[in-house]
Amino acid sequence: MSAGRLIGVGVGPGDPEHLTLKALRALRAADRVFVPETRGDGTRGARAEAVVAEHVPAERRQGLRFAMSEAAARAEAWDLAGAAIAAVVAPGGTAVFATIGDPNLYSTFAYVAHTVRALIPGVVVETVPGITAMQDLAARTGTILAEGDERLALIPYTAGDAALRDALASFDTVIVYKGGRHLPAVLRAVGDAGREPVYGENLGRAGETLTAPDGSAPYFSTVIAPPARTGRGSRL
Repeated sequence: MSAGRLIGVGVGPGDPEHLTLKALRALRAADRVFVPETRGDGTRGARAEAVVAEHVPAERRQGLRFAMSEAAARAEAWDLAGAAIAAVVAPGGTAVFATIGDPNLYSTFAYVAHTVRALIPGVVVETVPGITAMQDLAARTGTILAEGDERLALIPYTAGDAALRDALASFDTVIVYKGGRHLPAVLRAVGDAGREPVYGENLGRAGETLTAPDGSAPYFSTVIAPPARTGRGSRL
């Protein structure tokens, strides 16, 4: 029997209404749907779990625990996840890995898919795109991400403060991910560049706010630093 399929499905940043019809069909048709398990503090996994639970019965869902600290722990978690998924796809089944946002953008799906491919060389790997946090925040705040000839950069703050400042000096619109613990430094860099930040956290979920706190913020927070625009079509 030929190997089956692994589909990475983006379920959006948290709002259940952002699940696409294509994503919904994939979730409902899969033999098993894998979701990251919620950590003890509830900061990881809960978003994908909450969306998937509305559409997939418990008997077809399976949680996967991931580590975010030491490299060895991360690798072990990827191996365990890959083995669980391989058990479904090896005999020809279809497995879905549900991920917040988009499976091709800063998602654990990339590491899981790499692991499954190594275990099952004939597996077919596909992705279903999901709405991203930057798109959601732009919509909720009426922020235009780019127009005309403007250039946009997406920077994870884990790349360092210098990388963010370089982007702010070089690009028209800059989006910052993974800056929650260092939000004051992120906002300081945006302010030093002469820009007004657009902030959002827990988008589409209880506790959503568009007001930046004075100190650190949750992991799932987003900052947009748009450029100044002088009028309609000024960047065409």
